[in-house]
Formats: sequence, C-alpha cells, structure tokens
Amino acid sequence: MSWKFWQKDKVAKPKKKKTKSREWVDAVLFAVIAATIIRVFFIEAYTIPTGSMERSLLIGDFLFVSKVNYGPRIPMTPVAFPFAHHTMPLTGTKAYWDGVQLKYHRLPGLQGIKNNDVVVFNYPQGDTVALEAQDNDYYRMVRNSSWQQVNSQYTIITRPVDKRENYIKRCIGIAGDVISMKDGLVSVNGKPEKLKNTGNFRYLVTFKTSDVNFGIFSEMGFSLRDADPDISQEGERIYIFNGSELMMDKVKSLDFVESVKPYLKPAGEREADVFPFDPNRNWNVDNFGPIKIPKKGWTVQLDTTNMPLYERCIRIYEGNKLVKSGDGWLINGAPATNYTFKMDYYWMMGDNRHNSLDSRYWGFVPEDHIVGKALFIWMSYDTNGSFLSKIRWSRILKGIH
Repeated sequence: MSWKFWQKDKVAKPKKKKTKSREWVDAVLFAVIAATIIRVFFIEAYTIPTGSMERSLLIGDFLFVSKVNYGPRIPMTPVAFPFAHHTMPLTGTKAYWDGVQLKYHRLPGLQGIKNNDVVVFNYPQGDTVALEAQDNDYYRMVRNSSWQQVNSQYTIITRPVDKRENYIKRCIGIAGDVISMKDGLVSVNGKPEKLKNTGNFRYLVTFKTSDVNFGIFSEMGFSLRDADPDISQEGERIYIFNGSELMMDKVKSLDFVESVKPYLKPAGEREADVFPFDPNRNWNVDNFGPIKIPKKGWTVQLDTTNMPLYERCIRIYEGNKLVKSGDGWLINGAPATNYTFKMDYYWMMGDNRHNSLDSRYWGFVPEDHIVGKALFIWMSYDTNGSFLSKIRWSRILKGIH
C-alpha cells in the first residue's frame, strides 16, 4: 500500500448536519438535565401554600431554597419525571418509579441546621396517604376513626422519603436539645425562646362596647376575609384575634379595648391529637414536654416512659423490626433494653403558632427528610389583592430570617 493511498483512506468523511428537530431535541434534553442538576444539588424554587408560617411567610410567597447549605441529598428515588414531585400535573398518576430505592446519603454542606433556621423538609408522616383526602394526615384519620374504616373508604398508597409532601417550618430544636412549652412559650434547654415578632399568636380581646368598627383592624393588617379571618367572635364583646405581638400592641392602645390576653389551652388539658398521643401525658399545643430530641449516637432506655416518644423513630424512620415482648422489647428479633439512634432529628414549628400542623402533632423530623434551607423570597403574589396590588413589591428579594 502506497503512502498516498493510505493518506486518502484516512481522510474523514464530512459529518452529517443535524436536522432542526434534532437540534431542538438536543437543546431541550440539555436544558432538562442542567435544570435537574441545579434543582437537586444547588437551589430550587418553592411556593408557600398555607398560612402556617404567617406572618413571617405569606401564602403566595415564592422562595429559593438552598440545597448547598445543609448539603445536597442524593436522590433516593432516582427514576422520576423531571420537575414533578410525586404526582403528574395532568393525569394525577405517580411521577416516579419506586422499584429502585437508594440508601440515604448527603454530600457535605456549608453548615449544620441551627436553631431558628427556616427549613424545607419532607413531611415525616407522609409515608402513607389516602389519595382521595391527601390534605388530611392518614394517621390522624386512623386515630379518629379506625384502620379498617379508613382503608376501606380510601385508596391508600405509600411514598418514599424524598417523594413525601414538602413542608416549611422553623427549626425550634436541633438534635440533642431538650424542648418544652409552658403557656405558649417554648423553652430550649431550659431557656425561654420568645416567638419572633413576625409570628402570629392567638389572643382573647374584650371590648368595652359591642358597637365596634372592625374596619380599623383591617387597616392594622388583620384579615377580615371569610376564607381566612384573623378575627372571630367568642362571646358578647369577646373576640379571638390572630396576630403578631406588634399588631396586638396597637390593639391594646385603642380606647374601646378593655383587655388583651393570650388565648391558651390550660395546662393539664390533654389534646388527643398532640404528639405522642399518650393518654398518660396531659399535653396540648401550649403546654408539653420536656422532650429530648434524638441525636445520632444517643442511647435511650426502652421503657414505658420513652417508648411513646421514640417508637416511631426506631421502627419507621430507622427501619427496625420492633416488637413488644412481655414487659420488654425485641429489636430485629433480639431482646433489647436500650437503643442507640443512627440519625439526628429536629423539632419544627410554624410561626403561626395556633394555625400550624407541626412537630406538636407528629413529632420529630429525621435528618434524611431534610430538603434545604429557605434563603429569600423572589416573588410574592396575593390572589386576593386588587389588580394593581396583586404583587407584594415590598417582599420581593426579601431575606428569610
């Protein structure tokens, strides 16, 4: 073979030019992959659907949530439809395939969760869902009815950790903290932690007269809308107000107001739906504890006092087979008198203290449920506002503290 012939044979053939449709497919595919990487490992947008964090966060606030601060969580359900969480938008079918499940792993982050951080996490009790009543907690439905009735009336499904509903709350206690609440005031490790000025609390307001112009309260920022009123009547000249401390200071200053005091559940008055649903504990949303939040490496005694608090952590969140055996317990078939936790846990509460489904109702949040840290509001939209005031301009690019 001559050199000339070999050189000619090595000349590359010209590449076939991509069609327009192929270019579009490649561009869309690249955009989807890039956006997915950003959402999973760096930052993601969320919206506030409920008033549980008012007035710190409002319904219609759009947030950016950092995955970098606490460390990005590797997807535990890797086969999923892009940009859908657990349900497809039009068909209502599952947006993921749970045939492949990976163990929990988190990349290194910039910081650990700190007290009073505003955190996005997967709802711990969202592992089981009644499809026709997804806004209701399945376990509460069972407690208030029966397992047989709920399971016969609804379609029941289970969801993996990273496909459970997203919640946003303030982290009141981190792993190892001891928390309690007395007359509506939270204490962390024995130190009282006052509610933030941007949070809401419930107050009992008594007027001197029954002839009150409630329009003045609307000007103060109280909602008078039928859908979500901040004021409701309790008795003659007596009303329940839901507002911040600063707002209530203005109410106190009005000359037709006789008294303003916190509206609380009395200590010792048990609420059946308050964690840990133990008839031997007379706890309610304003008075509970003390409770120690589990910390990785902490060993707890398995007795009648501790088990109502930590049984779900041991059985469900850490995946052990836990069985009552006589006066003791079996863990994975072996007798056990104590248990050492494998994960850190957190205690989350809403700033709208009397209108928040939070840890007081379902207990601890495991570290594998943590999604990220709320950073700032990039848009805020008020559906009840007038044409020119639907966008809350003062909240755009507002940081979250």
